[in-house]
Amino acid sequence: LLNINVGGKLFQIAYKVAARYPITRLGKLALYTDPMKKLQLCDDYSVQKNEYFFDRDPSIFHYVFHFYCSGVLWVMDEMCPSNFVEEIEYWGIHLKYSQRCCRILLEEKQDELSEYLKIQKELEAELEPLDSAEHFEGKFLGRFRKMIWNLIENPYSSVTAKIIAVMSSFFVLISIVGMTLSTVEEMKHKTGKMWMEQLEMICAIFFTSEYLMRLISSSSFKNFLRAAFNAVDLVAILPFYIQILFENLEEGDTLYHEELHKVENVSKLGKILKLIKLMRIFRILKLARHSTGLRAFGFTMRQCYQQVCCLFLFIAMGVFTFSALMHSVEHDVPGTNFTSIPDAWWWAAVSLSTVGYGDTVPDTVLGRMVAFACISFGIILNGMPISILYNKFSDYYAKLKAHENET
Repeated sequence: LLNINVGGKLFQIAYKVAARYPITRLGKLALYTDPMKKLQLCDDYSVQKNEYFFDRDPSIFHYVFHFYCSGVLWVMDEMCPSNFVEEIEYWGIHLKYSQRCCRILLEEKQDELSEYLKIQKELEAELEPLDSAEHFEGKFLGRFRKMIWNLIENPYSSVTAKIIAVMSSFFVLISIVGMTLSTVEEMKHKTGKMWMEQLEMICAIFFTSEYLMRLISSSSFKNFLRAAFNAVDLVAILPFYIQILFENLEEGDTLYHEELHKVENVSKLGKILKLIKLMRIFRILKLARHSTGLRAFGFTMRQCYQQVCCLFLFIAMGVFTFSALMHSVEHDVPGTNFTSIPDAWWWAAVSLSTVGYGDTVPDTVLGRMVAFACISFGIILNGMPISILYNKFSDYYAKLKAHENET
């Protein structure tokens, strides 16, 4: 018998049984005749007891021992897949000796574990600052840049940093409110317009100062430009300066083309200015810098992009299918709105979303039956991915919040 001591527990395996699997560690131990080669396979050897010692997990070796006795490798659900695979690789046993059901379950657990570790790593990277304090050591004005970095990027570093973070969120909200009020008819007069312009200038100066401070305090210019939040900050301040540039161009064009193409140039620049002013709405994304909920929502969308794409695919299939069915049963009705399949797309999209504006409705019995089928399909379709997205969002939000508290 081959006396095996694994982590303090003694096992006995016949030489003939172990030799049936010559590529395994115990098979080699049974076949080798050179004592030096045998000592290389184990951690220690007791001459008095003729016992080979292995400093490994004895609980998993029970399954290895059972494999030599029966020729089948069993895998239990409660075991860690990474630990189990590491142990059987040490003993030189391949997973092909396990039953198919056990192998499938182990592979599923391995995939789940790797996915969990991947998400955990990305969650930590989500909260990890662009620059850490160590990056400023040995850099030009390192202490000064580190101080600015703490003020802008780490609101928990001091009271001043927290005030700046609150002010940043406050100016974002003020800017959005100002943009909203600028579309009100009463605010389009000279006095109201002047107030709105001054408010926009103050907000733009604050956002520009904040962006420049982040740029100065960054230890790596390349990493600064790659960061998503810094791109959002740049989008928040660009419309103001582009608007000033186009307004100056508009004045120049008006003076230069006083007689020719004057109205055409002004109308083109006016449309461009409206589009640029609309870009200011992206300033609300700046709130995600200090909002765990918005960060968790963005992280959920990135992680669940496959489910979201599947949802849009199913919606598109439903829109095309039910709009075609509705057109086929309603196109002969006098005064119908379903004159073509593209005309029925809006009705199908509204019905699938279960919003139901009621601006376009079927008149025939068959049309109402198609509408009922469309609404039923929309209820089932909306119910499937929402629970997945919500569960993942709540899970990611809890993890982000816990990681923030630990930090």
